[in-house]
Order: sequence, then C-alpha cells, then structure tokens
Amino acid sequence: MPQTTIDTALRDAAEARAVPGVVALAATADGRTLYQGAFGRRDLSAEAPMTADSVFWIASMTKAVTSLAALQLVERGRLDLDAPLGRLLPLLADPQVLEGFDAATGAPRLRPARRPVTLRALLTHTAGFGYGIWSEALGRYLEHTGLPAITTCRNDALRLPLLFDPGERWGYGINTDFVGKAVEAASGLPLDDYLREHVFGPLGMHDTGFLLTPSQRARLARMHQRGADGTLAPVEFEMPQQPEFFMGGGGLYGTAPDYLRFLRLVLNGGTLDGVRLLRPETAREMTRNQIGALRVAPLRTAIPPVSNDAEFFPGLPKGWSLAFQVNLAPAPTGRSAGGLGWAGLANTYYWLDPAKGVAGVILMQLLPFADARALDLFAAFEKGVYEAL
Repeated sequence: MPQTTIDTALRDAAEARAVPGVVALAATADGRTLYQGAFGRRDLSAEAPMTADSVFWIASMTKAVTSLAALQLVERGRLDLDAPLGRLLPLLADPQVLEGFDAATGAPRLRPARRPVTLRALLTHTAGFGYGIWSEALGRYLEHTGLPAITTCRNDALRLPLLFDPGERWGYGINTDFVGKAVEAASGLPLDDYLREHVFGPLGMHDTGFLLTPSQRARLARMHQRGADGTLAPVEFEMPQQPEFFMGGGGLYGTAPDYLRFLRLVLNGGTLDGVRLLRPETAREMTRNQIGALRVAPLRTAIPPVSNDAEFFPGLPKGWSLAFQVNLAPAPTGRSAGGLGWAGLANTYYWLDPAKGVAGVILMQLLPFADARALDLFAAFEKGVYEAL
C-alpha cells in the first residue's frame, strides 16, 4: 500500500505539472529497497521521461559530501577541526564582520572578527558566512563591491565578510565552499579529483561530479521556474563547466541512486559493501548535534524568484552536526529524534534516520527553493516510507 500511495502522489503531481518530473528512492541501511519511482519529464518542453538514473544539479546536497572529505583528512592529521584556518587559507587569515553601511556613502562598515574561523565552525555553519539569497545585507554588499555570485565559481565570490562573529549563532552560507578549499590545500588535489579518488570511486558513485560527462548530459533534468501564476517553464541554467574553483558547497551533479549510496554509508558508520571511508567514531560525530544550545534558524528570502522562506518542521528544535541538520525531537513524518537531512536549491531533498536505519532521496529541478508543491511531495514520500517500515 505505501508503494501505491507514494506512486499516486508523485504521478499525480507530475501529470498535473505541479512539478516537471520527480525521482524518489528510499532504502534501509543494509540495502533493502523501500521505494523507487520516477514520474514526469526531464524537460517540460521535450518528450524524454524522467528515469531513476536522471541527472540533477544537487546543489547544497554537495555540502555533506564535502564535509565527509574534510573529516577524512582530519582522521589523517592533515586538517584540524579547531585550529584557526587562516594558516591554511589566506582568505580566512583576517576575517571581517559586516556591521552595516555608511548612511552618506552606502559603503560597507567592517570590523575585525573577535574569533578566528575554524573548520568546525565552517562545518556547523557557525563561522558567520551567509548567502545573498537569504541576506539583504550581503546582497547590498555584493551590489556595492561588484563581487560575483557564488554560483559563478569564481574565486572572488569567496571574498565576503562575516555577518556575525564565529560561534555566535547558526547562519547558513558559503562555509562549505571554504571547506572544499581546505580539502584542496590539505590534500594537494583539486576537489573534484579528491572526491573522485576518495569518495565517489570507492563508493561506486560513478554518476556524480562537478563536470558533466556526455552520458550525464544525455540524462540531465532541465531547470524550471515557477511563475507568478503557478505554472512551470524551462529555463537555461548550468553550473560553470570551467570553474575557477570547485564549489564544495553546491556544485555537484548526480543521481538519486548515487546519493542514496552515500547516505547508506553514513547510516552504516562510515562503511558500505566492504569499503570503509570513515572510522566509526568519526561517522558518529558526523551525525551528532555539534552546536549545543544554538538552533538552526529559518531562511528568510531576499530574492523571492530564487527561494521562498524556508524551514523544515517549523516549531521543532533543530541543531546541526558536522554535515547535516539534526531534528532534536521526533518529526511529524515519522522521522526519529536525531534524524538528519538537508536539501539543494533546485528542490532536491534527502533525509537519513540512524535510529530506524532508513534513508531517502527525492529530486526535482525547479525554482524557487522550498516550493510548496515540492515540499508536499517530500513530506508525502517520507511519510509513505515510514508506513512501509
């Protein structure tokens, strides 16, 4: 019955063009498939159907993968969670906090940060960095300075001030892009090479990477934009294929089966199918709340065509691990307290539940983020999976 229920929800949404197309997969830690389905089209202006191996820009789902790479290097003594990162990354040597703007000239007012930026602060989104999508102040700063947006993958896009002192609160931003830079500096490899050699290759995630192969491009789901009238239209979008830096916070393309393998690795304490990528104790730290009494805050949009206001499980207390949001109480979908998850800007979502040994991925390709119809499908999918348990 849950399979039929989920099928109906996803099929009806695709046939009504509430979403262009959708792929959803869920499995237990030991690999038992709980659900697999693909409905709709990769592109509403073409005939190609959505398939389980369709390729999506997974955006901020990249963050957890980059975080795992950094933790591998912590295990090897190449990175330190709590040492000032300015010694390794010159851009972080003298962090500045944006305090406001001069009333007469509009120039930004900056002051030195009171504490250094550490890898732990970056991994937990407590370093102080933000995104212009959810910060009017950063948007104004970008306009004044002429710096490029982060999705250009130009190095100058990282020259942003902090919005608060490290450790003061939780704030979502370009933190994991600096984590990717730290992985490169500590390993001596470009981030794409590091991930291919130390994560994707060992895990068999052969359909995941920053640069699209001809095979991936043939299965690529196109980006769509929801208009004011609620209808969807295809739009041109592609992450830079000759980037100045590989965007560890949001640059990956991949498939649902690949990402589910990554989630199962985490559920299994850092090992999958005989391949170990993290020590068990590191994997536990990767999934444990790391921000104490601080709480994940709602994302308030500054650019409505790109994102709606966004919050998972409003009213539920949420922390952050070294890679994931942590719901600190049971969720209405059936997710246990201590459940983990996050998302990507183009309405790609996932969760993993260590207590119940289950993980799921649901991928769509449309803007703005936190689209109400996409979120409804995510909730219906997750509830259906827990019914199957």
